[in-house]
Order: sequence, then structure tokens, then C-alpha cells
Amino acid sequence: MPQKKPLILVTNDDGITAPGIRALIEVMNTIGEVYVVAPDSPQSATGHAITINDTLYCDKLKVHEGEVQKEYSCSGTPVDSVKLAINEILKRKPDLCVSGVNHGSNSSINVIYSGTMSAAVEAGTLGIPAIGFSLLDYSWDADFEPCKPFIEKLAKQCLQNGLPKGVVLNVNIPKLSSSELKGIKVCRQANAHWEENFDKRVNPLGREYYWLTGEFVNEDKGEDTDEWALANGYVSVVPVQFDLTAHHAIKDINTWELQ
Repeated sequence: MPQKKPLILVTNDDGITAPGIRALIEVMNTIGEVYVVAPDSPQSATGHAITINDTLYCDKLKVHEGEVQKEYSCSGTPVDSVKLAINEILKRKPDLCVSGVNHGSNSSINVIYSGTMSAAVEAGTLGIPAIGFSLLDYSWDADFEPCKPFIEKLAKQCLQNGLPKGVVLNVNIPKLSSSELKGIKVCRQANAHWEENFDKRVNPLGREYYWLTGEFVNEDKGEDTDEWALANGYVSVVPVQFDLTAHHAIKDINTWELQ
């Protein structure tokens, strides 16, 4: 009897028409049965936001004439898309959820703002192995071809081996040609931050408004970090846990006079 294909959920935060998700769909179609549920418009930096005070719409898309309909655009956030997919659209729990390929970095501190990674984390909280993929190129016309072999390898390994409970993968890929990419490094998240500023302006009606700007500062000199791997031509793979408990701090806080 032929082995049943794995069921794969594909989503993103750049919107269902973004070139990055089209590249991800292309790779996943070689691996399993693919369903796509993704935002109908860009949702970058939405983090783990969900829609609770508005209606949600999820519409079937006709992408290629004659193909079975397995693509849906969601009016909400990346996390909304995952929730709707699992609770309303998919016929069973997926074997894998992949999110991306994001146009731009989600390494280091960026992971906490990322809609791409939040979609993967949402799947992870439901016990689904999940990976978020990002390419360090913000251009809409970014070249995703060099990414594809790494995406395929990591997805297949994840399906074959599974992931530890409570863990998803944050994968970032340098903006390099296939010949320049050196391989994969499993590493930790770099200790880095944004030094932020607001560009204050005045609109034609005299009302003040602000644009968020800033500079990314990496103070982590370790050679075991995602930032080091990316700067040195490697695809970075960071296992991310969504239990945010600071276990090391419990003992100290228990010394406080709390009773």
C-alpha cells in the first residue's frame, strides 16, 4: 500500500501573494499534500496578535485552472490563519506547518516581533512540528532559488525526526547565491537589540505624527549565534521554545517577602 503523503500547512505574514510564500509552496508540493492559509494582505511585525473584536473572512482562491482548491486567504493575522486552518479547514491535524519565506530577517531579537515566527509558534503550541523560514532580503523581487534546497532538507528532516515538545525552528537564510552558501548551523539566538528612535513630522493639517526608525545593535561576539552564522555565509537554525518562564529566576524571586 502506498504511504500516505504528509499533510503540510503553509502560511506567512507577507500575504498570500508574496513571492516568498509562492517559493515555499513550490518546495512543499514536492514533499506532501499542501494546504495554504495565509493573510490576504501584509501583516509584518504583528507578532502573536489575534482578531477578537472584528469578523474574520477566509476565502478560497483559484490559483491554477483545474487544480483542487487548497488555498485560502484570511482577513486576519498570521496566527488567525493558523487557527482557522486547523479548526475549520484542514481535514486532520497537519504533520508539519511551515511559515514564510519571509522577506527580511527574523534573527535574534526580531523573533519576538515576527508574524512569520508567531504563526509557527501557534502551530507548535498545538503540538504540530513547525518551522519559520526567512531570507535576509526585504525586496519583493528577492531571489528565493538558493533557499529551496535548505528548505526542503529541513522540512524533510523535521518530518522524519520530529521536534522536541514545546520547540519550533527559526530558520534564517543569508542573501547569497547558491555557490556562496556554506551550509547549515544550529545555533542560539544572539543577544542583540534595536536602538529605536521616532522620526517626528507634521502632516499638511498641522497634526504631528511619527515614523519608527532605529539601528540594530549586536553586542554578542559569540561564534555560536544566529548573527555570526548569517554573517559568515551559513543558514542559521535556532530552536525556539514558547514556554517563556524564566526558570532560573524562580529561586531568587522566592526570596522576596511576598507573604
